Parts: sequence; structure tokens; C-alpha cells
Amino acid sequence: MNRLRVLFRTTAFRLSALYLLLFSLCAAFLVFYVTAMSEGLLQQQTRDAVTAEVAQIENIYARAGVNGLLRALERRARQPGANLYVIAGPTGEILAGNVASLQPGFLDREGWTDEPFRYQRYTDESRKDSHVALAHVLVLDNGLRILVGRDLQEPEKFRVLVRQALMVALGIMGLGALIIWFAIGRNALKRIDRMSDASTRIMAGDLSQRLPMSGSGDEFDRLSESLNAMLGRIEKLNEGLRQVSDNIAHDLKTPLTRLRNKAEAALAHKATNTGYRTSLEEIIGESDQLIRTFNALLMISRVEAGAAAAEMNLVDLSQIAGDCVELYEPVAEEQALRLEAAIDPGICVSGNRELIGQALGNLIDNAIKYAEGGDDPSIKVSLVPGDDGIMLSVADHGPGIPADKRAGVVERFVRLDESRTKPGTGLGLALVEAVMEMHRGSLELADTVSEAQNNRGLTISMVFPPPSA
Repeated sequence: MNRLRVLFRTTAFRLSALYLLLFSLCAAFLVFYVTAMSEGLLQQQTRDAVTAEVAQIENIYARAGVNGLLRALERRARQPGANLYVIAGPTGEILAGNVASLQPGFLDREGWTDEPFRYQRYTDESRKDSHVALAHVLVLDNGLRILVGRDLQEPEKFRVLVRQALMVALGIMGLGALIIWFAIGRNALKRIDRMSDASTRIMAGDLSQRLPMSGSGDEFDRLSESLNAMLGRIEKLNEGLRQVSDNIAHDLKTPLTRLRNKAEAALAHKATNTGYRTSLEEIIGESDQLIRTFNALLMISRVEAGAAAAEMNLVDLSQIAGDCVELYEPVAEEQALRLEAAIDPGICVSGNRELIGQALGNLIDNAIKYAEGGDDPSIKVSLVPGDDGIMLSVADHGPGIPADKRAGVVERFVRLDESRTKPGTGLGLALVEAVMEMHRGSLELADTVSEAQNNRGLTISMVFPPPSA
């Protein structure tokens, strides 16, 4: 009973009940309409047949007179069929024909009967047996009254049969609709129960749960797909928040401790003004590094939260890449590196110019930092369109990153042991990945293809969706 009570309160039940009511009204209208049309059509056919018969009788009367007319009516009355023939006197008494009795006063009026009338045949066993007919009354010059009509029993049977067939067919359709509605309603209720159970587990804190999908692609599946994508996003943001908290506790503890030690050392030792100045400069440098770290964290959070999505518009990716190469060329030259560019002109994407520029700047800065001292002093920035997307790549010939560690280097504060001696916070690639997610693209890491260096080096590609997407 509880399940039925819940089912009755669902929107699906209310809509189905409304559709069932409308279907019933339409079905009832259809039954009465078709029946009335059938009845009208049959009566019209009957009238046409009687009219043709009356025309023949009038023709016989005009040619053969009263005697010829009476003989013709007697002959036709003895023939089997649905036609009725009555010869009555001026006072209405039946003189001849195939009808035993009529409604009283029926022969008093000349012309068509206003509505079907009842009569009895000679073969009827009791007075309760009666039939329905439609007739036309003629009054001759001598006062005789001639009735020509047609029995409506067969048309009436046909009308009743049509009505019964329609009602049975519509009843079967209604019963089928009711069964289908109940089955669909129960199925929808079960799916809603499964979604409610999954939602309860999610609200209890298990963000790894997902709403079930049947694979039919209906509105429930589309809703579940959208909500699952939202849950995945929430889970990733929560995981990122947890990682940030853990990383701040571990990775920022060291620079803060170093900052305090330097301040304590400056106070503990007697030093000249030059010594104090040196200590303060070191403290300022450590503080600047901390500020840069927090700025990077804030930028990543801003990007992941979608705060910069509203600032996206059509930007010239070729120009952004060219400006970044021009900006970092002096830095590369100071490190005895050669910054090369292979940029196709006129490539545009929908994005945020500032974030794309900062992400590309991070990749070039990392390439300059880790390619220093390599066998090949070149760094190549390339931009090429493709069927699968637009690829903006930065390739160097430094030590590279092992394939099994590439998935981890895009996380916050993750730095390989080999790069601990280099300055940095471990947030550069995390920012680039967040920017690419906001642009619905991807970040790909691969070996730099070079026969001379035996595939040493690293190529990081920012893959933007094609313009058609």
C-alpha cells in the first residue's frame, strides 16, 4: 500500500491519469460520433432506396391506374426482402400488403415519416414482437393510402455491431494503456528509488557513488549523466582541496621554518648593518617565494572553480604563442638555449587570453629550466591544427620525465627528486592542466622525438578542441 501511495503522488502517475482521462473522453466521443455517422448514413441509404421505390410506384400508377398499381403492390409484397408495402382505405384500415398492423394514426399524414415507426408482421407470434421501419405515405385521388417503406432491422443490427466493435476495441486499448501505464510507472518508480538510494549514500559522504543509468538514453539517463558529471567535478574539487591542505602542511612547512630560522639567526648574532640587511633581503626573498606559491594556488582554485569562464571569447592562439616566444627569447639566450617557433598563423580558439598565455609561459619556463646543460640546446614551440584538435606544444631535450611518473607531476606540489635542486613550487603543470580543463582540452606529455638524442627530452602539448566543437 505504501508503494501504491507513493506511486499515486508521482508526477508520472498524474500525467498518466490525465492522459488516460483525455483518451477516455476522445474514445467516448469517437464511439458516439462513428455510431451516429453510421446510423445517419444507413438511414440516408434507406431513404434513397424508398424514394426510388416510390418513384417506380408512381410511374406504375400513371401508366396502369389503380388496378395496375394494386396488382404490382400485391406482387411486390409477396416477395422476400426488407421492403414494406401497405394498401389502406381512406379511414386507415389495412386492405392489403405485408404488414399486419401499424402505429395508430400513422397513415393520416402524407409524405415521409418524421422518425422511424414500429409495426408488426404476419409472422410475429405475439403482440410484443415489433419491428422498426422508415416509410413514405402516398394518398391517391380516390382516397386510398399507399405506404412504401423499408425495415431498419439490418441497419440497426449493423449500427449496434459497429458500436459494440468500437467499444470492445477501445476497451481493449484502454486496458492495454492501463497495464502499460502501470508497468512504466512501476519501472519509473524503481529507477527513482535507485537514484534516491544512491543520493542518500552520496549525501552521507561517499562522493565516489554515481546515479544508476539504464543505458536507454531516456530523460532519466540524461539527468543521471549530467548529475554524475557534476558529482565527478565535485569529487575532484574536494580531492584537490584535500591535497592542497596536505601539501600546504608538508611543502610550505619547510620554507616557513627556513624563514623563521633566518630571522632568529639575525637576532641571535651580533651583526653589522650590512649583515642585518643581508638577512632581511633573504627573508624578503623567502617571503616573495611564499607569495608566489599562494598566488599560484589562488589562480588554480579560480580556474578550477570556473570563475574565469565568463571571460572566454575568441582569441588568436597564434599571436599568443608568438608573444610568449618573443618574451622568453632573452631568458633562453641567457641560459645558452635557442628558442625556436613553428607556429601556423591565424589559428583562433575560444578561451581566456591571460590564462592561455600564463599556461604557455609556465611550459616554456620549465623547458628553459630543465633543458639547461643538455646535448641539444634548442627548445621548440609549435602550433599546428589537426582533425582531433589544435596542438600547442613545447619540446625540450632535457632529462625528461619517466613515463610512469607523468601522471603525478601534474598534481599540486609534486616535484621529482631530480628537480628538487631547481627553484620552483611544483604548481606550474597543475595550473596548466586546470587551464586546459577549463578550455575543455587536455594536457599530454610525451618523449621528444630525436634520433640523435635517443628520444631524450620532454614534449608537453596543450590540446584544444577543434573549432567545430
